[in-house]
Amino acid sequence: MDQRGGNDYPSLLRKFEPKPIRIFLQDGSNDNNGTGGNWFLANQGMLSALEFAGYEVNHLWGDGGHNGKHATALFPDAMRWLWKDWPKPVGHGGPSHQPIAGILVDGEEWQVVSKGHRFTEGPAVNTKGEVFFTDIPKSLIHKISTDGKVTLFAEDTGNANGLMFGPDGRLFACANGKKQITAYDESGKAKVVADGLESNDLCIGQNGNIYVTDPGTRQVWLISPNGDKRVVDKGITFPNGVRLSPDQSLLLVADMRGQFVYSFHIEPDGSLTAKQPYHHLRIADGATDSGADGMTVDAKGLLYVATRMGIQFCDQAGRVNGIISRPQNKWVANVVFGGENFDELYACCSDKVYKRKTTARGVLSFQRPFKPAPPRL
Repeated sequence: MDQRGGNDYPSLLRKFEPKPIRIFLQDGSNDNNGTGGNWFLANQGMLSALEFAGYEVNHLWGDGGHNGKHATALFPDAMRWLWKDWPKPVGHGGPSHQPIAGILVDGEEWQVVSKGHRFTEGPAVNTKGEVFFTDIPKSLIHKISTDGKVTLFAEDTGNANGLMFGPDGRLFACANGKKQITAYDESGKAKVVADGLESNDLCIGQNGNIYVTDPGTRQVWLISPNGDKRVVDKGITFPNGVRLSPDQSLLLVADMRGQFVYSFHIEPDGSLTAKQPYHHLRIADGATDSGADGMTVDAKGLLYVATRMGIQFCDQAGRVNGIISRPQNKWVANVVFGGENFDELYACCSDKVYKRKTTARGVLSFQRPFKPAPPRL
């Protein structure tokens, strides 16, 4: 029903992880039919969404109007069904048809990998599956080995934010505190790649081109392998996360203060054309923007975006297919796939880093581009 946003919930049920609850629905075919929609049809839509998501749901339709006659008569039986088998946990009503069910592994929840930081950001992964992340206020970069061991990789990073590995094996960083883009070798020694620019996040293609978001001036920069830099886009309200599509034909830029992830065609000289607001993100009740931050992609071409509502993943057609719940009720700043098989989703969440096992596999943009299968309706 289009009343205070209630019409959004059937579609959200199809995207979020199911909760351990049991639901009973009752309505009559002569229920209200007004400017907000048809109440009886809306309840049928809700039933369809609950069944699609695999909830244990029951219902009883009648021909009554908007009153309590039918509900009063069936209330005792409804309560008996709702509380059946108590105190056993509520199970599934049937298989889930949600795309999220094909991404998450049943029984695998978020696990804390590293804690005790001030604000974690910028996760990046190398060819071994090791994940590197920043603690911006402390100006540190840490490394998470595939065995889960966390070690200090670099200090005095210039309050580094976004990180990304390049085709030469170096770790590139947005050292915004020094107004530089730096690159670290395996020993943690830094070299300045470019200076004189603000930066938040970055991505690097197989050809060595670096794209950098600059929220303060609402710009996107291109830095060539020889260090030349130029602005290739202006005007996104708050350009934040930035990633390449798996075939590296598109650049994707998240607008933190808007609802969309923007898409650009990448021309042979690295310039950007065909700008459009493409990935249509969900916005939480009471918010005016998605809060879109860091992003990552998988081998199927799905784009994972850290937002206020959770980690929203979108297909190549720009549709949100699912929303993975946040590890804790705090800001999720960025995500990346890591681990030996690149099937563990790492999330930087306030003072901690978490990981969660998935069936998806991440993509390393500094390796050979490839074309995923096209999306299905």
